[in-house]
Amino acid sequence: MNTVQTEKILKSHIAAANQLLSQTKEISEFAEIIISTIKNQGKILIAGNGGSAADSQHMAAEFLGRFKKNRKPIAAISLTTDTSIITAIGNDFGFKTVFAKQIQALGNEKDIFVIFSTSGKSENLIEAINAAKNKGIKTLALLGKDGGTIKDIADKTIIIENNDTARIQEMHITIIHVISEIVEDELFPS
Repeated sequence: MNTVQTEKILKSHIAAANQLLSQTKEISEFAEIIISTIKNQGKILIAGNGGSAADSQHMAAEFLGRFKKNRKPIAAISLTTDTSIITAIGNDFGFKTVFAKQIQALGNEKDIFVIFSTSGKSENLIEAINAAKNKGIKTLALLGKDGGTIKDIADKTIIIENNDTARIQEMHITIIHVISEIVEDELFPS
């Protein structure tokens, strides 16, 4: 057994989690924007690639199903789940439009678009942000590394300044859970 490596990995995770304490204001702001969107009958559109696609689906599940409370569902759609749509758009128009086309079809100015990207450089997410902006949709991005291009074009960002994709994604999942709990407690206090 390699307990030294295990301990090193866990310490790396804990260090990344400790850095989140300096971002409590940003996380709280994300939660408040989501709460306001829901109160105004908007929906949450979410996207990412690879492991970030899984984070997108995870967030949608926490809102649409439940986090800790049995309550009314919250309108949330992961744009990463329909393989027929993704492959049709990708085949006919190119992969960089797979999320933008869905934003154009499904989004409106009451909605928000939540982006997960460990690099902040994904062309398909950049295209989707531009599509969201054209429709008056506010964009919130959970990013990693230095935030890439997306940090400059999203309305609000939380950047996990770490070069380890695993640590970035672990912190994104933590943020999903923190936001989900805040949203549920605010909207469903009983």
